Amino acid sequence: MMRNPRCGGLSRLKREYGQRAVCWWPFLSAVLAVVPELLLPDSPDHPPVNRPYFFYLLTAAAAYFFAAALAAHAHAGFRARLEGKAYFYGASLLFLNILNVVTDKLAALPPIFFPSPDRILSVLAQDWRYLLADCLGSSAVLLFSGFFSGALCGIVTGIAVGFSKKAAYWVNPLIRILGPIPPTAWIPIVLVAFPTTFWGGVFLIALSVWFPTTVMTSSGILNVQNAYFEVSSTLGAGRWFQIFRVGIPASMPFIFIGLFTGTCSSFITLMTAEMVGVKNGIGWYINWQREMLSYANVYAGLIIIAVSFYSLITLLFKLRDHLLVWQKGVIKW
Repeated sequence: MMRNPRCGGLSRLKREYGQRAVCWWPFLSAVLAVVPELLLPDSPDHPPVNRPYFFYLLTAAAAYFFAAALAAHAHAGFRARLEGKAYFYGASLLFLNILNVVTDKLAALPPIFFPSPDRILSVLAQDWRYLLADCLGSSAVLLFSGFFSGALCGIVTGIAVGFSKKAAYWVNPLIRILGPIPPTAWIPIVLVAFPTTFWGGVFLIALSVWFPTTVMTSSGILNVQNAYFEVSSTLGAGRWFQIFRVGIPASMPFIFIGLFTGTCSSFITLMTAEMVGVKNGIGWYINWQREMLSYANVYAGLIIIAVSFYSLITLLFKLRDHLLVWQKGVIKW
């Protein structure tokens, strides 16, 4: 039975129009969020803000997604990318709309613990230059000092354990005993052993990164096929060539898994270290504002942490994609 080509053309046309319609969902969701912001009055239980920051955010989102939807109609590649994330963007704006109505308009939740989006955005706009940026810079110095120290030590230890039986004999029991202990459990000892809380925080963060990086690096080296080493040895490769040109490149996917895990642990340890003893940083800022019952500032600090963590993970993924470009098509990305 032959298929009618006209029916196939109509199906493709409907599918294309459906894809283009999906691209408009984020814009429609932003417009839907603007309507209650303009028509519904603010609850008197929430303190007023000097500027309508949430309205500014919705207007900017509506303008951006309107331009993106127009661009999707003209460019098929851009339409495919926007279509894949359109529902997520629309649902996020819908969530912000519901949150704004429940908090700012109806005050259905306790205002002291659930401030309006306007209050949170006003904190980000007003405190960023004088306080939040300084706290973020202090946290970045502490985080990167500990992260790079722990990652370097973890990679070196993992390489030694993976290639040397003597190193594995002495180091593996240490990893199994000390590794599972949460880094924050060392805080009482760190406060006594280190001269300043900064270096104590660097040690805790480095310890949280060292364990997963060491385990995954050594596992990756031990999982390299022996045929790789046999072929390189047949071709005249020495010991150091096999380590740096065969073993380490082949185990890079495992190393990045350890770094990703260590990144999550480092952020958790960073917040705990700053809340305990460090006198500056995002964790210190959140704990200070919590004690002052300024929960709008607390949520602003959490947003900064989320954006910072997302940015760092994205950079690691970009680095992984650059270094492991030769594995595309071999592993699932």
